[in-house]
Amino acid sequence: MSPFLLFCLVFGSQLMAGFSSSTPPPSYGDHVSVLSIDGGGIRGIIPAKILDYLDKSLKARDPTTSLADYFDVISGTSTGGLMTAMLAAPKSSHSKSPLFTPSEVVQFYKKYGPDIFKPRAIWDLTKCPKYDGVFLRNITRQILKDTRLNETLTNLVIPSFDERRVSPVIFSNFKLKTETYLNAKLSDICLATSAAPTYLPPHQFENAGVEFDMVDGAMAANNPAMVAVSEVIQHTENKNVLLLSLGTGTTKSNKLGGIFDGVCQLGWLINSVDVFSEALYGTDMVHYYLATVFPGLLSQENYLRIEEYNLDPSLEGMDNATPKNMDNLEKVGKNLLYQNVLRVNVNSFVPIPLDQTNAQALDRFAEKLHAERLLRLKRKSMEKEGRPFIGNVEANSNRISAT
Repeated sequence: MSPFLLFCLVFGSQLMAGFSSSTPPPSYGDHVSVLSIDGGGIRGIIPAKILDYLDKSLKARDPTTSLADYFDVISGTSTGGLMTAMLAAPKSSHSKSPLFTPSEVVQFYKKYGPDIFKPRAIWDLTKCPKYDGVFLRNITRQILKDTRLNETLTNLVIPSFDERRVSPVIFSNFKLKTETYLNAKLSDICLATSAAPTYLPPHQFENAGVEFDMVDGAMAANNPAMVAVSEVIQHTENKNVLLLSLGTGTTKSNKLGGIFDGVCQLGWLINSVDVFSEALYGTDMVHYYLATVFPGLLSQENYLRIEEYNLDPSLEGMDNATPKNMDNLEKVGKNLLYQNVLRVNVNSFVPIPLDQTNAQALDRFAEKLHAERLLRLKRKSMEKEGRPFIGNVEANSNRISAT
């Protein structure tokens, strides 16, 4: 047997043994990998389609894995928070497989979206919020059951906002050692982060003796990328971050002209709801903060933001769950893959096209994620054996030669 073939066999056997266990933590690797998903209601179909492409790209490298095997942190706000839980909750208490694949998330939206955003009965139309939230509460509890934050397949970071305390609440696996009351059921966390004011009712619940009165996580961070990276920096020693940030689409707006021309600010607010929404829920400042605080993160190799910056205004509604609109949102996600990557200039806030498509960028990102995972498995194997990995191969080679 040739030395090269022997090396391949020994290397493969040790590496495949590593695949039988969960991915080693970031301490074994060079990077902390983070996935961040914006809020946006039914427009969550768009990032779900992007993740479906990434999931397939990763499975082409190893069909036994899921997104939770590659991302140390998955973060989401509102609809992104719901998606985060679905991708990271285990199928059962003893399973290492996620509850949903990205493809199944898309089908979830298309199947249940019309019921989640079902208009109130005609005699109930004067009530607020716009939707009673009963179906969303029931289906969320049905699929997530009693799974708690500490039982997820990877670390989650999901922001929400407590309207009683008037302060953000970050549900994070990293915080559980010191803030044990945050170890809530995933269903409660999802209902908390998705309780968009005027659309869905606040979500009240109690956990470990602490009462929560929660509204939409977008009140704290519609784009949770900064929150997720901050959690990583606070709670891990590894400052090298791989970040994939996914948006739910934004439309162009030219409403800022003449803000003070009206008779009062209220008149401007009534006529400029889209501007107010962008100021409250927009994500441009997240790019700015990331560039300021973590300048190394914004390299083309470590940070990928995928967003539709010119969404058709007819698709903007976060609660438009008609079959036609959901089909169109799915098409937006598909078409986005073949558009060029856009990187926001943090001085002008204008998206600048790069020389690669989003699909090409995702494939490169998948390669980096896969290489990071292989590196961790290799280093874990070395530690387990208690000597350098190459030394293990040479020792096994000598043993086989002696026989």
